[in-house]
Amino acid sequence: MKTLVCVSPGHFEYQSTATPSLKPGFSLLSIKRIGICGTDLHAYQGNQPFFTYPRTLGHELSAEVLFTDNPDFKPGDAVTVIPYFYCGICIACRSGKPNCCKHIRVSGVHTDGGMTEELLVPSYSLIKAEGLSYDELALVEPLAIGAHGIRRANIIRDEFVLVIGAGPIGLGCMEFARIAGAKVIAMDINDDRLAFCSETLNVNYTVNPQRENPEETLKLLTNGDMPTVVIDATGNRNAIHSGFTYLAHGGRYVLIGLQKETIAFSHPEFHKREATLMSSRNATRADFMHVMDCMQKGLVSPATYITHRVDFDQVQDCFEDFLNPENKVIKAMIHLQ
Repeated sequence: MKTLVCVSPGHFEYQSTATPSLKPGFSLLSIKRIGICGTDLHAYQGNQPFFTYPRTLGHELSAEVLFTDNPDFKPGDAVTVIPYFYCGICIACRSGKPNCCKHIRVSGVHTDGGMTEELLVPSYSLIKAEGLSYDELALVEPLAIGAHGIRRANIIRDEFVLVIGAGPIGLGCMEFARIAGAKVIAMDINDDRLAFCSETLNVNYTVNPQRENPEETLKLLTNGDMPTVVIDATGNRNAIHSGFTYLAHGGRYVLIGLQKETIAFSHPEFHKREATLMSSRNATRADFMHVMDCMQKGLVSPATYITHRVDFDQVQDCFEDFLNPENKVIKAMIHLQ
């Protein structure tokens, strides 16, 4: 079968690989769609933490079941995959947090992922389509990342939530903050992304920190209070540092974006706010189900995210295009079969 391997930063290579061998506790899938996410782009560029090469990328997946020993599924079923494979015995798993398992193996990051024709995954990772299309199923995982971050933030209706970064993860945060009843503020340096937030997602307010004083603008929007929730979805060190200055007294700062370096902030400024700092890693089955329920109810429209489509055979030649801001990519979707 054909597999696209990122052999080193900036270098993809199609390889002929063997069909995975069946084994107990695992299901064999025929991959149908692969969403390209920030993790894939960062891995290609060589600046993704927790990463080694060569690696088959891809964890935003929809597929058809070819073989399974999970009694709730059968061959021919359309599925998506929770791509965070956990040990089940560490403190995080025992506490109901397999998304941050001590020994986690994320598909396409720690282990080879879905940019291949057939993939073997743990049978516990499958989720039924529940009437959703292959396109929709491949968007559940990235939206679940945002949904998990919003759940971590414990949103209170009508409070101001600032989301820094209007990429796919940030957009998902905005959607689920809106669904939770928040007044959403989008911050980004890309005016096209901000226009998408306003015109397509009906985000309440937008801020471009390169065009205006962000602190003064946020004070004005929040009647002097500043946002009670700040969410970083950039993974940019400077943006993360700036986020501390935007936080209201008593506020919560959630880091979804990830970068390699140390972050630093003023302890007195953070302390006097009695602020809460938390990370948000991956998502849980409950987040996946929440996303799918919102899709089914029409609260989230997955079609709005897919701006580019590419056949699997063409990914090697056009992947660089998805890194170019001039191409205005929100979500690129790879098609197989």
